[in-house]
Amino acid sequence: MRAAAIQTTAGDDRAANLMAAGALVEEAAGAGADLVVLPEYFSVAGTPEVLRAGAEALDGPTVTWASTLAARLGIHLVAGSFPEVARAGDGRLSNTSCLLGPDGTVLGVYRKIHLFDVALRGVASRESDTIAPGGDTCVVPLSTTPGAVLGMTLCYDVRFPELYRMLALDGATVVTVPAAFTAATGPAHWELLLRARAVEDQVFIIGAGQVGELPVGMPRCHGHSMIVDPWGEVLAERTDPTPGVVVADLDLDGLADVRERLPVLANRQPAAYRGLHGDSRGTTD
Repeated sequence: MRAAAIQTTAGDDRAANLMAAGALVEEAAGAGADLVVLPEYFSVAGTPEVLRAGAEALDGPTVTWASTLAARLGIHLVAGSFPEVARAGDGRLSNTSCLLGPDGTVLGVYRKIHLFDVALRGVASRESDTIAPGGDTCVVPLSTTPGAVLGMTLCYDVRFPELYRMLALDGATVVTVPAAFTAATGPAHWELLLRARAVEDQVFIIGAGQVGELPVGMPRCHGHSMIVDPWGEVLAERTDPTPGVVVADLDLDGLADVRERLPVLANRQPAAYRGLHGDSRGTTD
C-alpha cells in the first residue's frame, strides 16, 4: 500500500483551505497513494471564535468535500480534523477526524480524546475550553488492502502511549496522526514520539502536520510531516517548512515479519499492569 501525508498551512477561510488541500491530495493520488492523510484543522484554523463560527456537522462542507474527492480519486482519505458542532451538553465542540473510503463513504469517525491544555515556552493553550474530549477509539480495516487496519488519533494524542497500545491490540497496523504540532516542542519531540509509537506498537505511523504561521489563536506549527515504519525507520519526511506531500510504500508483509521475530505484543504481561485501567494518578480535575 502506498500512503501519503499532506502538509498544509491553513487559514480561517474554509474555501481557500480546501482548494489548497485538494491540490495536494491530487498530487498524492497522482503519485499512486492509496491512503492520503490531511493535517489537524486543515479546513479551518484560528481562535476559539473562528472555530465556533466554522463548526459543522458530519454532513457539512468539509466531510462532503472529502467524500467527493475520495470517490473521484478512488482513495482512502483521512480528513485530518475539523471543528464539529457541539455534541456535549456544555456546548463545547469536538475536534473530529473522518476516514472516507474510495466510494466516498464515511468509514470511521474519531473525536480527539486528549486535549492540549498546556503552558510552556511562551505557548499557552486550553483546548478543553472549546473542545470536549472524545471517549471512543476508532479502528477500521481497509478492505482494498489485506492486512491494512487503520487506527485514528490526533496530534496531542501521540504523547499518550496507552491509546496507541489499545489501537494495536484492536488490530491496527497503520495509525494516522493529523497534527498542528507546535514549533515550541516539535524539534525535540515530534519525530521522537512518532518513531517511539511505531516501534513500541509495531505499526506504521503517518504524521501529517500543519506548518508555519497559522492565524491568531493557533501556535506556529512545526510541520515535518513523516511516515515511519514498525522498525522506527523514517520512510519519508518533509523537512522543508512549506506545504507539500510525502509518499511512501508500506510493506505490510514486512510488518507481520517484525511482529513474528520480535513478538512484543504477544509477550505482554497484562496481570502485572493491574490498576492501570481507571487509574487516576497524576490527573487533575
